[in-house]
Amino acid sequence: MAEQDEIEDGRRRRGQDNRARIVAAMLEMIRDGEVSPVAEQVAERAQVGLRTVFRHFKDMDSLYSEMSEVIEREVRAISEQPFRSAEPRGRVLELVARRGEAFEKIAPFKRASEALRHRSQFLDADSNRLVVALRAILEHIAPPEVVADRERLETLDLLLSWESWARLRREQGLSPVQARKVLESAVGRVLDAI
Repeated sequence: MAEQDEIEDGRRRRGQDNRARIVAAMLEMIRDGEVSPVAEQVAERAQVGLRTVFRHFKDMDSLYSEMSEVIEREVRAISEQPFRSAEPRGRVLELVARRGEAFEKIAPFKRASEALRHRSQFLDADSNRLVVALRAILEHIAPPEVVADRERLETLDLLLSWESWARLRREQGLSPVQARKVLESAVGRVLDAI
C-alpha cells in the first residue's frame, strides 16, 4: 500500500511540475513578444508532449486563467505596499508611479490579452475585472470632493488607466520615467481643479 502511495505521489508531483512548466513556458513566450503562442510552441518550450499540455489544460482559457494568477501575485506585491502620503492628493500621485511599475510588468500580457480578447471569454472578463479593480482603488484613495465630482473622477480614471500608459509608452514613445512625469502633471492639474 505504501509503495502504491509513493507511486501516486510521484505522478502527482510530476503532473504539478509539468503544469508549472507549461504555465512558465507560456509566460516566457509572451514576455518574449509572442502574442499568441499555439499549444505546439508551448509544449516545445516547456519540454513536454503536446498531449501533456491538453491533459493539464482543457482549453486556452484554462491556461490563461492560471497565467493570470501568476501575474496577479506579481502585481499584488506592488499594489499592496502602504502609501507613504497621508494626504489623499499625495496618495493619488503615488498611484501614478505604482501603476506605471505594475503596467510595465504586465505590458506584454496586456498586449497579448487585447489581441486575443475577442476569442476568449476569460480574457475579456479578466480585462473588465482589472478596470473595475483599478477604479475601486482610485475611488478609495482619492479626495472625497474629487470622487463626488463625476467629471474629475472620470478624467482621473482615464489618466490612470492601462490605455493611457500604453499610449504614452508605445504610440508616443516615452520612457517609463517620461510617461510617469506626464501623468503626474496631468493628474495634479485634475486634482487641483476647482
